[in-house]
Amino acid sequence: MAAIYLIRHGQASFGYADYDKLSDIGSKQSKILGQHWLSKSMPCRSYSGDLLRHGQTLEHFMESFPNEQIPVILHSGFNEFNHVDILTCYNPQWHNFALMSADIKQLKEPNKIFQKEFALALNRWISGDFDHEYQESWPQFKIRCVRALQDVIQKELEKRRQSLSGEAKVSKDILVFTSGGTIAVIIQHILQLNDVQALKINQQSRNTSVTKLLFSKNNLSVDYFNNYSHLTLAGADWVTFR
Repeated sequence: MAAIYLIRHGQASFGYADYDKLSDIGSKQSKILGQHWLSKSMPCRSYSGDLLRHGQTLEHFMESFPNEQIPVILHSGFNEFNHVDILTCYNPQWHNFALMSADIKQLKEPNKIFQKEFALALNRWISGDFDHEYQESWPQFKIRCVRALQDVIQKELEKRRQSLSGEAKVSKDILVFTSGGTIAVIIQHILQLNDVQALKINQQSRNTSVTKLLFSKNNLSVDYFNNYSHLTLAGADWVTFR
């Protein structure tokens, strides 16, 4: 069987005008993961969502492999859900995410307050009662993420078929740089979890955590989820959720 490693992006810039950009911590987290990967087998191919934080995570990760040329394929199916749209539909005053997060940061317990409000916004999104209000509904998001995974599997299986005739090299380890919500939905699909359980999975995901899937022609399984041991080894302060 071959392995797909779903890698969540490093910490983004919460509270700043460009949330999508990695913070200094997020850049370092990505470098730590790359250094950690030196003890593992080299990936044969990488896929990535096309958000800035995905590309920057991949870029800093690859700094540990300066002499390696690993093919990278962009796939927007691995992009995260639109948190600004979800928050705006929940509270129209939050149409400017940077201003909203800056205001929340002035409060006594900003992280706790934001997490509470964001959880309420997500619950509204997945309820199914307001699907027509969103740019991308919860069912549409789930379909997109699962199709992205299926695209990768089908491409890799096709390369395996070609390898039997000597036309292509077989890939053993494939990396996918993506986001927490995307990973949660993929885990939900494989393990047949409900929507509430999927949200709980998303809440547990750490920045640059690694989730390993195993696949073959007839099987797809989860080997492990949300492994961030590379961060704990570097120091507990590097472990972040957002």
